[in-house]
Amino acid sequence: MPKTPSTIYTLQFGLVCLSSFLFSASFNMLIPELPAYLSKMGGAEYKGLIIALFTLTAGISRPFSGKLTDTIGRVPVMAVGSLVCFVCGFLYPLLTTVAGFLFLRLIHGFSTGFKPTATAAYVADIVPTERWGEAMGVHSLCFSTGLAIGPAIGSAITDHYSINILFYCSSVFALASIVILANMKETLPGKEKFMFNHLKINRRDIIEWRVIPAVVIIFMSYISYGAILTVISDWSSHLGTSNKGLFFMVFTATSLLIRFVAGKASDKFGRTVIIRLSLLLLALSTVLIACSSSSFMLMSASALYGVATGMLSPSATAWTVDLSDPMYRGKAMATMYIALEAGIGLGALLAGWLFIDDISMIPVTFYCCSAVTILAFFYLHFLYKNTPKEHIA
Repeated sequence: MPKTPSTIYTLQFGLVCLSSFLFSASFNMLIPELPAYLSKMGGAEYKGLIIALFTLTAGISRPFSGKLTDTIGRVPVMAVGSLVCFVCGFLYPLLTTVAGFLFLRLIHGFSTGFKPTATAAYVADIVPTERWGEAMGVHSLCFSTGLAIGPAIGSAITDHYSINILFYCSSVFALASIVILANMKETLPGKEKFMFNHLKINRRDIIEWRVIPAVVIIFMSYISYGAILTVISDWSSHLGTSNKGLFFMVFTATSLLIRFVAGKASDKFGRTVIIRLSLLLLALSTVLIACSSSSFMLMSASALYGVATGMLSPSATAWTVDLSDPMYRGKAMATMYIALEAGIGLGALLAGWLFIDDISMIPVTFYCCSAVTILAFFYLHFLYKNTPKEHIA
């Protein structure tokens, strides 16, 4: 397995970061426009399912993607995830009923069930152990740049052209991600040729129990993100923000600024130190979102939310790698993402259930998210005990 002893900045690392940027932009450019699109089809009461269905299939597919990542290789599994995004972009304009749309959201979720799992394992393969935090920070910076740019581009395309053009542009971004993957070297030693028995999953293939402490934190902390994906467009419009993608752009911009530093800090001071601080900031930011009475206040809360998630994401991912068995790194990443998707899905369902086009319920939604985040902090600070696997460089 190739390892670079002195630097993380290799051609392979650059290619995987660029592919992740294009992939994340591909599916996230749709997010701000889908609630209104579904409402026009007569499905306003199903807004909570836009994210929940997407995350459901993402979570279901994780055990499969984890097993395949550890058997047939990282690159093929990444390619499958991008391919799903490419196909779905062309199907949205064809399935124009509420049922068809919701079915497609289920299918689209397989993309994030496959690509991020294999990508995280790939990054851990090609960088030195003592720089995992830094590498995860840089990679997540690239992924998050796509998340930030995507919604702004999506809203602009829809405003100037049409939502169907937006769907086609999403496919183009996914196709570019696939082309890049074709030039990447496989890192899994002794990879196997795909056979259908690789799709047989037993209980041992689903969960990597070594990483459960990280999984608990990731699940609870991402509930707020599911709520944001579901109702922040309506909250932004209510507070006078013209571009529904602006919230995402602001929080991702601040997230980008902190990720590189946070990843290196977790390498130096320890993962749980940085994660505890990020949880406190995350709880505060969701309270500020709930209290916002103007677009400026909301964007300020968005900036703080970005700092919190920018600290949390690379530290929690690197912590998962620390706790995992190298032979089952794909399964460990899959377990982490199952928790992430479950948190997002639960947050989306909570927000959709509380909201139902009643704008006065949005603050209540974010107060609940803040309470859950505080519970995550209490678990990490008072219940979790550091082990020798807790990495400090």
